[in-house]
Amino acid sequence: MTLKSKNNIGNFFEDFTINQTIEHATPRTITHGDASLYTALYGSRFALHSSNEFAKELYLERAPIDDFLLFNIAFGKTVPDISLNALANLGYADCKFLAPIYTGDTIKSVSHVIGLKENSNGETGVVYVNSISSNQNNEVVLDFKRWVMIKKKTKGITSTETVLPNLPTELSKDEVKRIALSYNFNVNNFNFIDSGSTATFDDYSIGEKIDHIDGITVEEAEHMLATKLYQNTSKVHFNQFYEKEGRFGKRIVYGGHVISLARSLSFNGLANCFKVIGINGGAHASPCFAGKTVFAWSEIIDTLEINETMGALRIRSNGIADASAEKFQHQDSDGKFDKNVLLSLDYWALIPRKK
Repeated sequence: MTLKSKNNIGNFFEDFTINQTIEHATPRTITHGDASLYTALYGSRFALHSSNEFAKELYLERAPIDDFLLFNIAFGKTVPDISLNALANLGYADCKFLAPIYTGDTIKSVSHVIGLKENSNGETGVVYVNSISSNQNNEVVLDFKRWVMIKKKTKGITSTETVLPNLPTELSKDEVKRIALSYNFNVNNFNFIDSGSTATFDDYSIGEKIDHIDGITVEEAEHMLATKLYQNTSKVHFNQFYEKEGRFGKRIVYGGHVISLARSLSFNGLANCFKVIGINGGAHASPCFAGKTVFAWSEIIDTLEINETMGALRIRSNGIADASAEKFQHQDSDGKFDKNVLLSLDYWALIPRKK
């Protein structure tokens, strides 16, 4: 390592190269405090992450941390090197939750640059990365791809070659099944009283839409606290001095905050979808700001039988701002998102089958 300066202004579009590998600081040991604060921020009630005894009945050693706490911490590790100078995180693909993570485990992340595209305005470019997080035993626990719009250091078109990665639009069903079986869950003792619902895999059908009814108002202090919990250093989320001169004149709520809110709200209707194992894709359709109230609805877009006792639902959950979700707002025939849609997230979650 060559010492250039003692402070870090982050990378700009010109600083990235294809096949570049970036090892991110700092490793993060996840604590009970992190898990408790996550619950305080989002109120998630999924039994697997709430009860050691429930987790043991499914053959885990104890309650693992919430899937999206892992995702947001892993994402936060990448921000100082990838998206400190970003204008927007544009989307996700090929995200795989490969192993449970418990309090006391230490997470470390590395990213590989897999695509670059300079924008025609000469001021920004899109960087595609594959980020991989491992635990203290060097076991990969999370593997995902994302693309982000990043400022250029010097305005104007350059000769940067466009390289667009071939990103899958979905995880294959074979891969979903392989990941699901790798956990070795035993759901024969699934406690439907403790989980909060009697609904099983067999009770859901493709095309079914579920209004999760409840709403949560985003507070300024909470979304900033969440961003700091994940050690996400992006200025746009917590630096009002900087952002008062930005596009919106105020801080933008971190997109992962909306993801976690939507997942928490989905409990009312999807309580037995106990484990997220993959994200096919996602889009932050519009920015969220403090003061907005987030509602959510979900559509079942596919199903998969894992074994005799367990299935997986492919779910598209949509975060809606300042409007109830009873109209199932999403996209029009041209693919344009409804003005109230904040988030559209397409993922797979495990659920028990009927005994």
